[in-house]
Amino acid sequence: MADIIQLLPDHVANQIAAGEVVQRPASVVKELLENAIDAKATSITLIIKDAGKTLVQVTDNGMGMSVTDARLSFERHATSKIKSAEDLFNLHTKGFRGEALASIAAIAHVELKTKTEDSEIGTHLTIEGSKVISQDPAVVSKGTTISVKNLFYNIPARRNFLKSNPVETRHIIDEFHRVALAHPNVAFQMLHNGGDVFNLPASNSRQRIVNIFGSKTNEKLVPVHEETEILKVEGFVLKPEFGKKSRGEQFFFVNDRFIKSPYLHHAVASAFEGLVKNDIHPGYFLFLEVDTHSIDINIHPTKTEIKFDDEHSIYAMLRATVKHSLGQFNIAPVLDFERDKGFDMPYDYSKKQPTAPSIDVDRDFNPFKERAKQGNINFPFKRDPSSGSGLTQSWESLYVGLKDDFDSAQPPRGRSSSGAEMEMEFESEEVTGSLFENNEAETGQITFQLQNKYIVSPLKSGMMIIHQNLAHQRILYEELLKNITVKEAVSQQLLFPLQLHFSKPDVEIIEKIREQLEHTGFVFSALKDETIEISGIPVMILESHVVNLLSQLVHDIKEEVPDSGFSQNDKLAKSMAASMAIKTGVSLNREEREHLINQLFACKEPSVSPTNKLVFTTIDASDLDKKFM
Repeated sequence: MADIIQLLPDHVANQIAAGEVVQRPASVVKELLENAIDAKATSITLIIKDAGKTLVQVTDNGMGMSVTDARLSFERHATSKIKSAEDLFNLHTKGFRGEALASIAAIAHVELKTKTEDSEIGTHLTIEGSKVISQDPAVVSKGTTISVKNLFYNIPARRNFLKSNPVETRHIIDEFHRVALAHPNVAFQMLHNGGDVFNLPASNSRQRIVNIFGSKTNEKLVPVHEETEILKVEGFVLKPEFGKKSRGEQFFFVNDRFIKSPYLHHAVASAFEGLVKNDIHPGYFLFLEVDTHSIDINIHPTKTEIKFDDEHSIYAMLRATVKHSLGQFNIAPVLDFERDKGFDMPYDYSKKQPTAPSIDVDRDFNPFKERAKQGNINFPFKRDPSSGSGLTQSWESLYVGLKDDFDSAQPPRGRSSSGAEMEMEFESEEVTGSLFENNEAETGQITFQLQNKYIVSPLKSGMMIIHQNLAHQRILYEELLKNITVKEAVSQQLLFPLQLHFSKPDVEIIEKIREQLEHTGFVFSALKDETIEISGIPVMILESHVVNLLSQLVHDIKEEVPDSGFSQNDKLAKSMAASMAIKTGVSLNREEREHLINQLFACKEPSVSPTNKLVFTTIDASDLDKKFM
């Protein structure tokens, strides 16, 4: 039998490795930024075009590479980070496998320009599909510039699986955030299609968070600090009232490397127990430092998961540290019997000597002498001991003269001007009937609410059970979609405009859908870098719900934004309907329940919600009869 096992060519092996390392343009951004950090760069610039599909370029002012290093950097398993297997447990750099550049070069057009500080001239290298096209000397500045063009040009199937440009851009921004947060001492800049997205100067951790997520984030942060022999924790958690329904602002860094750890997330979530609702996720930016020998980084291709030697101890310490910080800054309720803030002494009085209070007493005061001077007082209701009735008739004197004054003023009702008595007839005040007959039992409109979640309405053949939240979503969805399409929404003007603060990328998202939002009833006065001013809102929502609605809308668009206009309108209507609909647990009176039912069955598709969930179901009387057989 002939031999059937053979070695794969290098370019095929590189493409296979690229399937693990490079999943989307964001993967390229991550690898190039981490290489720039390892090169000890103090300033890094990221330039992308068409969400990284056309161009991903990273420029740094790091150490640079020699001619030989520039050529070897694109070979598989060529690395300067490790020399033996023992070095895997003493890693202080981002990359160490030597697969990133080789994998990227196998599926894209790569151009490298680099120069070390000691060299007078640099190197210009061009590679296409793992093949070196040219390698020439070039006049470049110190550092390295890598341009990755036409990603997946030779693997069209992989390119077709990429999402829309806004979604891929969102993933690139996420990777940019993770690297920038882990290294606040490095200046970062990001440009997309020629526009400036981020410009982050070198600063500390708190200022870096504020520069990325907006100036209003500063007042939300609670500092966290603890240092033990096993673990050192630094960073911030967001105050409980700023928790979100989505897991957005949650970052773990271990030795300046971003990781994902559901186990450590549970530790932080348990520290917030009792401070946030069950469906609210707290935000945090936590930097952990542990001994490099106590963790294993080489367990995941993207290095976002690591293995701890003593997870239970780290869990307990992290939970206790976050809980202590929340209590220390009066975020969590605590009992303190030793100090009462009501007894705090002002600063001006802290050095004053106490003096005994002076009391002045009028020793000649006698209240009985004053009463004796007044004489006897005749009370109209004084009891008369000689009268059998027990009360004097002196109370009649209170009404003396009132009758004459009343008669002389004007002739009262029931008396003529001559003083003769006039007979008057009054309408009977007894209600003999009702304008609206109470025929609920006959019309079958008796409804009731079950667990503040379902509306139960009787039918001739049984009963109908309606999910109130899904039903209201269907009603709002069709109304919003009609308003966006027809462009005839009604808006209620606000007496005082709302000023909402979002991050710069979030404001750009709202700017893109501004026209559709205005068709639903929103009126925007201004959209600046991090501020949105709203002077009018749709009549269907309350002013207090605007912030949550826009935040949820931005989150939904970040997850998946359709390309076509109609699909974007549909996504917008679905997101707004889900945010504005009546929630489970809200009690409805009879009129509200019946109005909801009437609106539901006036819809085009009353049986399903905008997300294709069942809105109502019916139970036949025969099904109930079977229960009692």
